[in-house]
Amino acid sequence: MAASSPPIYLDNHSTTRLDPRVLEAMLPWLTDHYGNAGSATHEMGREARAAVDRSRELFAAAIGATAGEIVFTGGATESNNLALLGSARRRKSLARDGSRGHIVTVATEHDAVLDPVDHLQRRGVAVTRLRVEPQSSSGVPGRIVLDELVASLRPDTFLVSVMLANNEIGVVQEIRAIADLVHARGGLLHVDCAQAIGHLSVDVQALDVDLASFSAHKFHGPKGMGALFLCRRGRAVRVEPLVYGGGQERGMRSGTLDVPGIVGMAEAAGLAAAGLPEVAPRLRRLRDALWSGLAARIDGLSLNGPPLEGTDAQGAPVRLVNNLNVRVSGVDGQSLLAALSAEGLCVSSGSACSSEHPRPSHVLLAMGLDEDEARASLRFGLSRFTSAEEVALAAERIAAGVARLRSLS
Repeated sequence: MAASSPPIYLDNHSTTRLDPRVLEAMLPWLTDHYGNAGSATHEMGREARAAVDRSRELFAAAIGATAGEIVFTGGATESNNLALLGSARRRKSLARDGSRGHIVTVATEHDAVLDPVDHLQRRGVAVTRLRVEPQSSSGVPGRIVLDELVASLRPDTFLVSVMLANNEIGVVQEIRAIADLVHARGGLLHVDCAQAIGHLSVDVQALDVDLASFSAHKFHGPKGMGALFLCRRGRAVRVEPLVYGGGQERGMRSGTLDVPGIVGMAEAAGLAAAGLPEVAPRLRRLRDALWSGLAARIDGLSLNGPPLEGTDAQGAPVRLVNNLNVRVSGVDGQSLLAALSAEGLCVSSGSACSSEHPRPSHVLLAMGLDEDEARASLRFGLSRFTSAEEVALAAERIAAGVARLRSLS
């Protein structure tokens, strides 16, 4: 790669570029207006509190919630932990028989859900991990089977956690149908929405979820900023806090509020919601062009996950418009990633969190791929800053990299 060539960033499922408009909204709260939102005795504190209140309203509006249903956190990982561990603590405190209850989740969830669930299981909570439709399925690969969800529900099931859109294969779950089934049996539904904002419509009221996790840096907001939605309409959801201290966020998450981060997250969510009608079709065209460019140049290329243009019986898309996950037969994925990195391409083989401990993607393994197939897979995530020129150049460089590796083998 020439020294002057900028990288081509196609790893937007791991993180996204901060939108310049978001940075502009944040800057005053990083410089001149630096008051603590908890300091109500002077003007700088009060103006910081007002900025938080406005931002809470803006973010809530972007996801179909009310301001009182939003708890700001440090990211979706913290939000997931608060939802899962906080719900389990609440359930334990209310259980008269001392039982720990039962949680249902999905084998393909992010580690930010699976690890807290494992933690709870070690402490006596019963856990069911639902399988997903395999890649060879005549249904929608990566989706859970609703009948199997129903069969898993027990009288002591207090929480079900299902990701709205998967961070590796982009599959979109039938959340409203899942919510109806869970609520009919008296449980609560938690949804990890980290990948959804800016790529599909997110309305927590229409989805009828009880808890939902969000992360700002997934939709062009700042890193280290997230939120947890807790439903207050109809059925008031309560969880036990994980952090104690000053009682901020109605006691749900103590600690000095990150005013610039909160302002930035709200601005990013508002921009993403407003731009969705224009951005989503453009991302779909770019994603399809990337697939076509790769398929035309690389023999033995296969798609991981649901069909690119697939819809379900209700006409809803079954895959994120910005997601592409492919496997290349006869090529070692790690060698290909190294070759592409040298060419200035920023892509990955799966979750950025999992790359700290390299192993085959648990998502792809859960869909029936073997370890070699999982290791030979690449994940691409596009954003509103991705250009058609970048997509075309990426397809050329990836095909060239595959050809070189195949010639060496």
